[in-house]
Formats: sequence, C-alpha cells, structure tokens
Amino acid sequence: MHARKMVRKGFTLVEILIVVVILGILAAIVIPQFTNASTAAKASSVLSQLQTLRSQVELYKNQHNNEYPTSDGTLTGTWTWTKMTNKTDIDGVEGTTAGEHIYGPYMQQAPKNPFVTSTGNANTALGTAVDGSVGWVINTTTGVIRAAVPTAISNEQNMDDVNDVVEFGS
Repeated sequence: MHARKMVRKGFTLVEILIVVVILGILAAIVIPQFTNASTAAKASSVLSQLQTLRSQVELYKNQHNNEYPTSDGTLTGTWTWTKMTNKTDIDGVEGTTAGEHIYGPYMQQAPKNPFVTSTGNANTALGTAVDGSVGWVINTTTGVIRAAVPTAISNEQNMDDVNDVVEFGS
C-alpha cells in the first residue's frame, strides 16, 4: 500500500494573528491623516465659499444701485438670502416677471460653513456676532464679510484671521 501524504490547507492561528496585528498598526498610522485631510478640505471649502459670497454680493450691489441684499438695502438691515437665490428687479424685489426681474439668481443656495453647526441654520446665517452663532460675519461699518472659524482650526490650518476669518472659541 502506498502511504498518502496529508496536505495542509489554510493558515495557522499564529499567521492570522500576525496579519491582524499588522493591519491594526497600519490603521493606527493612517486614520489620523484622514482626519487632518478632512479638516483641511473643510477649511478650503469655507475659503472658496467666502470668495464666492463676496463676489456675488459685489455683483448684487453693482446691479442694484449700490444696495446690499438686506431688508432695507443697508449694511445694518436684515440679511435676506432669498434676494441672492432668486431673480430680482432693479429695486431688489423678488419675482419672475419677464423683463422686470432680470437680475440673479446670484447663488443656488445660501453657503454653509461646516465649522459652525451649533443650532438650526447657524452655519448659513450672516450676522455681526463673533461667538460662532453665525457661519458668516459682516462688519456693518466696512461691509467686509468673513467666515466664522474656531481659533484652534484657524491656527492649525494657517487661515488668514485678518482678512478671511473671524476666530471664536477654542
């Protein structure tokens, strides 16, 4: 009779444990890098939206006799996103009448600030507060619009806290 050789199939427990340990070490190295990349992407998005917002407000002002898209056309009026997202006439009145409502829309929707998520629509709100209760901050004296960003993230991402962001919190 011929002796048959037993052929082993599969992996041993030790081999499987070694692979699991190696995968765990690689995951521990890679996951923090994804977190940093996510924050950097948010920072880039905020600055891009800020530039778009600024340019579209300037276009609105140019087409509406130097008035802002607010309830009364001044910097101190209540900000009205619908004036930016709908068609308007020369006086800033929203509507769809052909020949009259020829300006806009300037944006598809109100821009969102991913760093401000405290309550409701705070990430799309534009106001004068610098405590993180609004996503965008407007200086009612100069008309400069800036993004609200936590101080720690602003410092970490080297965001321009003179021209582009208003820092809040930690």
